[in-house]
Amino acid sequence: MAEEEIKPPIEVIIDASIISKNQEETNISKLSESSILTRLHAGYFRISLSLGGQALLWKILSESKSDSQEVWHLFRILPSTAFLLLWWLAFLTQISLSLLYILRCLFHFHMVKAEFLHYIGLNYLYAPWISWILLLQSTTIISPSSVSYLALFWVFTVPVVVLDVKIYGQWFTTEKRFLSTLANPTSLMSVIGNLVVAQAAAQMGWTESATCMFSLGMVHYLVLFITLYQRLSVCNHFPAMLRPAFFLFFAAPSIASTAWYSISGSFHTMSKMLFFLSLFLFTSLACRPALFRKSMRRVNVAWWAYSFPVTSLALASALYAKEVKGYVAPGLTLALSALSVLVFLGLMVLTAFNTDKLLRQKDPVLSFAKDLRTRT
Repeated sequence: MAEEEIKPPIEVIIDASIISKNQEETNISKLSESSILTRLHAGYFRISLSLGGQALLWKILSESKSDSQEVWHLFRILPSTAFLLLWWLAFLTQISLSLLYILRCLFHFHMVKAEFLHYIGLNYLYAPWISWILLLQSTTIISPSSVSYLALFWVFTVPVVVLDVKIYGQWFTTEKRFLSTLANPTSLMSVIGNLVVAQAAAQMGWTESATCMFSLGMVHYLVLFITLYQRLSVCNHFPAMLRPAFFLFFAAPSIASTAWYSISGSFHTMSKMLFFLSLFLFTSLACRPALFRKSMRRVNVAWWAYSFPVTSLALASALYAKEVKGYVAPGLTLALSALSVLVFLGLMVLTAFNTDKLLRQKDPVLSFAKDLRTRT
């Protein structure tokens, strides 16, 4: 047998530059996926929405002139510095979120487009403009009769009207986007946007414009209320994590009550009826904590949906207490205001200690944007 030729061993040479390049590309891709700009969406403006509502509430409470009721002394002794700090906190939060969202529009426009076309993400686009209008109403720096107030009012109102044309128009005309297939609790954000604009217009003395926006919001609230009450089978694709948005059911009539107060100049029968409706809906939801059990398992930005509705109800009760004599109405205002502050402070603490969990990649709004093609 001939001796087998001894073959040299095969050497495997690994280019270190290739490995480092691949690892660098992987790290960049992971960094881009976990970037705050990719995780942020318009739903995070619920934080500034709550802050703006709190600022407006404490402005109304501190300006109360009901000397015949001793309960109001609890609010008048509050230092004005606390209100100013709250307003500036709301303003800085709104500025920060707005800048981040502008960067998101510049660098991740495809995600913003998907959010605009989605049946849930589109409703959250009202939140930034509602927050700005609430800050405008609660400020003591600019007078409602000034030109600056008027200019800012139009800047914040035009996007709301544009979104109205988009949403309400597609409910009438667009196939596969009828209200019966798209209605969900976040749809009430459009109603709240119209009512907040109506309230701001009434404070400037624009009664006709305020009545126009009020009627537009209330008609669609009635339609949405009936549609959501029927609980159609096609409307059952609302995720459990977003169930705190059910509190918007009583937020809309609460804002409507204060808006009609601004239009009519007094808390008459119409405002009282809307306030009682919101109080009943709040009681109905508060008596069913099991409905929100699944949404409370993990800390999520959707929890901020609890704060603004309770604040709006407290604001309506404060205006109601100014018209009604006795101690029941001021006592109700005190209880609701205390509840609003407790919910607000609790969410502030949870947000401060769970910031990394709030900016999670598995957010329902972000995950829903992936099935955009299947729904359109």
